[in-house]
Amino acid sequence: MAIRNIREIGDDILRAECKEIKEMTPRIKELIEDMFETMYEANGVGLAAPQVGVRKRLVVIDCGDDPIVLINPVVLETSGSQTGQEGCLSVPGKVGIVTRPNYAKVKALNEDMEEIIVEGEELLARCMLHEIDHLNGVMYVDKMEGELMEVDYDEE
Repeated sequence: MAIRNIREIGDDILRAECKEIKEMTPRIKELIEDMFETMYEANGVGLAAPQVGVRKRLVVIDCGDDPIVLINPVVLETSGSQTGQEGCLSVPGKVGIVTRPNYAKVKALNEDMEEIIVEGEELLARCMLHEIDHLNGVMYVDKMEGELMEVDYDEE
């Protein structure tokens, strides 16, 4: 396993449409492991493949329950609304106010290439939708209300 460099806002790959994963290969398995290690090292709760320079439809998430791997995720349903601060490992030291659905239902493949349905509310819904946006070249700064704000780590 290896910690990969996280691409930052301004890098063209963060605006690229990602390609579907057709089969599980040793390289994809290694990418999943590296993405989890990179996300944990950076104290993140989610990471999308383009953030580490790979144009594949792959997301890893860990909001504190169980780690989740989403391959080729598709949003099936959303409802409700939540507005709050959102950050991104590709926009270091900054947060913005973003309104997203409070509930999300996502269909994807897991690391065994089996179809799964993941439902989440609040942080998990926000995280899944944020990371899936990355696969379509969309970043939270495109959806935020107002200006980017500096993160004040003293308050955390």
